[in-house]
Amino acid sequence: LEFDLATNLVGQPLVRQQVMKGVREFLQNPNPVKPLVMSFHGSTGTGKTYVSSMLVRYLFQKGLQSPYVHHFSPIVHFPHAEQIEQYKESLKHWIQGNLTNCGRSVFLFDEMDKMHPGLIDVIIPFLGPSWVVYGTNYRKAIFIFISNAGGEQINNVTLALWHARKDREEISLQDLEPAISKAVFENPQSGFWKSGIINEHLIDFVVPFLPLKHHHVKQCVISELVQQGLEVRPAVVQEVADSIPYFPEEEKLFSSTGCKTVASRISFFF
Repeated sequence: LEFDLATNLVGQPLVRQQVMKGVREFLQNPNPVKPLVMSFHGSTGTGKTYVSSMLVRYLFQKGLQSPYVHHFSPIVHFPHAEQIEQYKESLKHWIQGNLTNCGRSVFLFDEMDKMHPGLIDVIIPFLGPSWVVYGTNYRKAIFIFISNAGGEQINNVTLALWHARKDREEISLQDLEPAISKAVFENPQSGFWKSGIINEHLIDFVVPFLPLKHHHVKQCVISELVQQGLEVRPAVVQEVADSIPYFPEEEKLFSSTGCKTVASRISFFF
């Protein structure tokens, strides 16, 4: 996993450091006091889903297809605000049942910024350091929350540090945490709004994904070409990377869509 993150995840030194620290410490501990809880934040296309699927691939042979990996999307699984009580009940039972089957289960909660406030608090009993919940020993589970919320703030801080001549390798978690907290945990539109998960400090690792620069996008284009078995032509790499919108308007430093649209843009050239 460490090698894969180092070679295939572009422009995210903080992510590599945080994820490896969290996963290594957790898996090496035969008796963790609580499940591992990580929250991924950043703009679209910066690698949040990519990293979570990579992590799951190293934990389970079948990766995301494993029966022990559970993926929730608010739009698919919890679409109607008026049914929130019903969702709470079914989510609680789903987690409880699956932890009974496999204490090492992984639960991925996508698009936390679109989750109905209050819904996620139903899983609080599974995240803390209690010994047993509902008759299930659950402390070896992994919970990952994925959110675009905080992305704009991360981008602003990264831009300000770039203006201050600070390289992205020098950006620390302390530089970004206050901005993420404000955007995510104090936002009435967020799934974490007034959440006990935050108040009880149940998230072990807040993982910020930085905006990607032009040369990072070029690396993504090369990776995608290789993956598709296509010839890596420098002119194509340059054209695909140039075709993506960048911000801010004056400097055009960071990709507006990260590497998200790279695969679809490549198809225009072949």
